[in-house]
Amino acid sequence: MNDAARNDRLWRWLTLAPALAILTVLTLLPVIELLAMSVHEIAWRDGQSHWRFIGAANYAALAGDQLFVAGVANTLVFAVAGVVAQMALGFFLALFTSHVVRGQGFYRLVFLLPILIPGIVIGAIWKLMYNPDFGIINQALGLVGLEPHDWLGEPSLALASVIAVDTWHWTPFCFLLLLAGLESLPRDVYEAVRVDGASAWQELIHVTLPMMLPTIAVTLVFRLIVAFKVFDEVYLLTGGGPGTSTEVISFSIYRRFFTEDRAGYGSALSLTVLFTLTAAIVLAVTAVQRRQMRP
Repeated sequence: MNDAARNDRLWRWLTLAPALAILTVLTLLPVIELLAMSVHEIAWRDGQSHWRFIGAANYAALAGDQLFVAGVANTLVFAVAGVVAQMALGFFLALFTSHVVRGQGFYRLVFLLPILIPGIVIGAIWKLMYNPDFGIINQALGLVGLEPHDWLGEPSLALASVIAVDTWHWTPFCFLLLLAGLESLPRDVYEAVRVDGASAWQELIHVTLPMMLPTIAVTLVFRLIVAFKVFDEVYLLTGGGPGTSTEVISFSIYRRFFTEDRAGYGSALSLTVLFTLTAAIVLAVTAVQRRQMRP
């Protein structure tokens, strides 16, 4: 490496160093604070915090916490069911839009509208729509002779109802990324398979899907990360109820910190979720990279 290249590399690191230092500090400090809190029992008296060291007791209590167990189970169901539905709908809408000759801009605008609406507005709209007395969903069911339901009040329906709202809200995100992936595919490949007489179904299965796998994988990982952190929709629609039917991990952490005032236990819960999600993301990214490196 000559002097010019060495100086250029040094200059790049020097210009990046302040941003990297700030990012590292802002990332590590909260984690260190959570780690310190997680091995203490913290009580508030006379406007001051009183810390009592208890070691790993907060972590040991996680396995017996039924609210946490219910939150993990519901979060897994929520993330898997919701993201699968969003990916399928987003891919279908992207395929439809990519094949439309006229009105592409209009369809894109319509399909992207839900993701532009603030979460608080979405919660208010869907809570009114789900209302068992005057909600539009039950009114529509009544018009076709079906019985109304308390969508957010019945334990068997509450989680599915929240998943439906999340699917409506986040399908545009999947649609946008998948549409960008579809539009970046090489056109000459499609021309070649059409010359060979491939049907539309064969084109989809043997050409489009294999070439779209990297985009699908990236979109899936992004959506799973956000889905595992869901909070606002549960908070606005059900508050974790009825019972624990819509309890999710983020809402369990919120309860521990702000409702039960158990900051130490909430910190242990937060770190457990953080490290578990980090490990899952690393494994997912590694799997995607290995697949891309295969001949």
